[in-house]
Amino acid sequence: MLQASKQWKWIACPVKNRLLIDLDQDMQLCTPYKLRQLTDSVLTQPCFSLEDAAFYQQVYQYLDGFNVWKTAQLCQIALNATAAKFYLKPMLAKSWFFDPYTGSEPSVEAVIKLHSRLQAGEFLIVEHSKDASLCISLAEHFQLDENLSLNQFEAIRVLNNRVHPIYNHVQNSKTA
Repeated sequence: MLQASKQWKWIACPVKNRLLIDLDQDMQLCTPYKLRQLTDSVLTQPCFSLEDAAFYQQVYQYLDGFNVWKTAQLCQIALNATAAKFYLKPMLAKSWFFDPYTGSEPSVEAVIKLHSRLQAGEFLIVEHSKDASLCISLAEHFQLDENLSLNQFEAIRVLNNRVHPIYNHVQNSKTA
């Protein structure tokens, strides 16, 4: 696991029009989040905070339990989830893209499935409230409809009645 460091910094890059995280002198991660999507706090407090580090580690360890992703992928997912949770401006739910969940088993995991009219895909809930959840796409490409899609790690808020569980209690192991 790539250990969080007090030297890590968030960078609002005007050239790429994206939020970057500077991990050290030789490594930067470019998030999919455009500058207009970000809160002002990323500009005023660019250091990777203790809260950022705690959430990053929590997400990494949670996802590691699935035994699906490689170490580099876990770091990438956890860093993008951290950026989405703490630095994206609030967004309205866009649930019309997704089918309602009609099953009886509610989701008990943060890795969930969402079903659009065109496909089903895996998402990670990074922020949950009583009515809606902020999710990031784990798929490289997720087609919302004929015209719109999400790239990997892009965020969308959905009403919780659209969240499909990915983990079936009958199964012996988690799958993602």
